[in-house]
Amino acid sequence: MNPKFNQMFEQVSLPTGITLKNRIVLAPMTHMSSNADGTISDAELAYYARRTGGAGMSITAVGHVTEHGIGFPAQFGVYDDRFIPGLKKLAETMKQQGSVAILQIFHAGRLTPEQAVPAGQVVAPSAVASERPGSPEPRELTDAEITSIIKDFGEATRRAIEAGFDGVEIHGANGYLIQQFFSPHSNRREDRWGGSTQKRLTFPLAVVDEVQKVVAEHTKLPFIIGYRFSPEEPETPGLTMEDTYALVDALKDKNLDYLHVSLNEFWSKPRRGEADTRSRMEFILDRVNGKMPVIGVGSIHTADQAAEALQTGVPLLAIGRELIIEPDWVEKIESGREEDIETILTKSDQERLVIPDGLWNAIIHTPGWFPMAEDK
Repeated sequence: MNPKFNQMFEQVSLPTGITLKNRIVLAPMTHMSSNADGTISDAELAYYARRTGGAGMSITAVGHVTEHGIGFPAQFGVYDDRFIPGLKKLAETMKQQGSVAILQIFHAGRLTPEQAVPAGQVVAPSAVASERPGSPEPRELTDAEITSIIKDFGEATRRAIEAGFDGVEIHGANGYLIQQFFSPHSNRREDRWGGSTQKRLTFPLAVVDEVQKVVAEHTKLPFIIGYRFSPEEPETPGLTMEDTYALVDALKDKNLDYLHVSLNEFWSKPRRGEADTRSRMEFILDRVNGKMPVIGVGSIHTADQAAEALQTGVPLLAIGRELIIEPDWVEKIESGREEDIETILTKSDQERLVIPDGLWNAIIHTPGWFPMAEDK
């Protein structure tokens, strides 16, 4: 291995006591390939088996904690005990080559597709529709429903424990329900769940508390709890870096195992609210100040790009699209074959790369999402 990549293969010990074999994380990537009844499919098991050999930690695509909290077609559920057998197969598959397996959990909130749930069951903190094309008008959640959803996150965590996962990642990013509660754009409430920044933090922190309580009750083994967040929103009003600092400060007091920053571009700069020219990642690392590991992510394709990102001091680096294009990315760097890493797909690559139909169709029909070339 080229010595300049040594840092990538250092072990990382998480606060809970679990040690990762290296600094690379398989990022959570929606694959739209679960069975129609929400159970884990053979296709997604094959997809994960092909991609989890090198990463120190692997995070699943997201599973929904309530029946009507679904966000994508062919998404797996974690809202009922009937899903545990399939989740167990998924955990075993992800762990079989030494990767630590994390189950990501969420509720899509107002980004739940209207056609996927009964009328009136697209819900949000407030009856404010998303600007995403085709987004339905949501119904405002009642206090009792909010409390119930918090419990649902806890129950999903219990199922993760019973299925044999090493941890869960609370998905508070990308505009889904947890972020909707924190955002001044989507949360217009004036009760205990909304208003000031601190009140808008009530729901996200209650979810964290519930997950931690369930872990304490259901396992004596080390169990990882991570939290993913998006640092800013484009809307006005919307989340700013100042809001993100308030979130990070609150999460620092929760003794989590890691924070996972959701970004399309690792080196992206703040939209507003910061005068200097550093990246969002660098500002967030300063704010965390070593209190817990941080996962950075965003358009990292080559070994050199990964090494440069790690120079910021970020402890962990998530690789998403590149591990779809090149499942042996980690192994090739470790064995000194980084020049052999593929960074472009061709239209004949699906079978060779073990990409399920749902994900492959999305790749083919979403121009610009993945770099594509003509067949060789």
